[in-house]
Amino acid sequence: MKVRRIKIDFHVTKDIKRYVYVYLLETQTDCYMIDTGVYGSEKIIEKVLMEDGYDIGSVKAILLTHAHPDHIGTACYFRERYGAAVYAGIGEKAWIEDIDLQYRERPIPNFYNIAGKSCVVDYTVKDGDKINISDDVEVHVIGTPGHSKDGMTYCINDVAFIGDAVPVKGDIPIFTDLKKTKKSLDKIENLKEINTFYPAWDKMYTRNEMKEKILDAKNIIHQLEKMVLSEDKSMAQFINSNPLFQRTITCIKEEMKK
Repeated sequence: MKVRRIKIDFHVTKDIKRYVYVYLLETQTDCYMIDTGVYGSEKIIEKVLMEDGYDIGSVKAILLTHAHPDHIGTACYFRERYGAAVYAGIGEKAWIEDIDLQYRERPIPNFYNIAGKSCVVDYTVKDGDKINISDDVEVHVIGTPGHSKDGMTYCINDVAFIGDAVPVKGDIPIFTDLKKTKKSLDKIENLKEINTFYPAWDKMYTRNEMKEKILDAKNIIHQLEKMVLSEDKSMAQFINSNPLFQRTITCIKEEMKK
């Protein structure tokens, strides 16, 4: 199985440019996608498929790590046009199948231009599941919530696709549950059989590199906890201007009250 990385650039606002990675898992005859990028990026994905010698209809399944708009944008396109089956965590299903609901509960700028259309989830998955998406490709499902309600990591052989489960330096740490985020970091760190990690927002990592990134992530969380505990006023303006980061800080406050 060959892993093909596709970088998808997009804008959250006119001045805020981001990117996300889509992964193609290529066998001799078929392809499978991990996440689908933003709405409108289907032509980029199709171009890569053709460059690699595949018919576009070769995409047989889509494994969504979570429901956020930059991960589900072309899922509906590939499902409706080419019949790709869509897999996602049980807790992510509602937001994928009803993006209006997601927008009401988690509004972000430019949402519909990023998310595109609602998409039917053909199969829901949970922690511990094993999916035989083909005769020679078995996927082990690891629940890694925290960044989202029911995020999933997908492991195939010695490779793991971790979505946005690991916060990284230089990016805004966004999670909805502090305790689950910490637990997910431990789970990823303890995937002993995995040698290669593919996140959605960064480069491929070896096992040793991922250990360093997880340590960085834990340090980021620790620093945020210290700032919240000390009621650091320097964060106030930034928190108020970013509702997603505001939710992160709220999660930390809620956990500290327990």
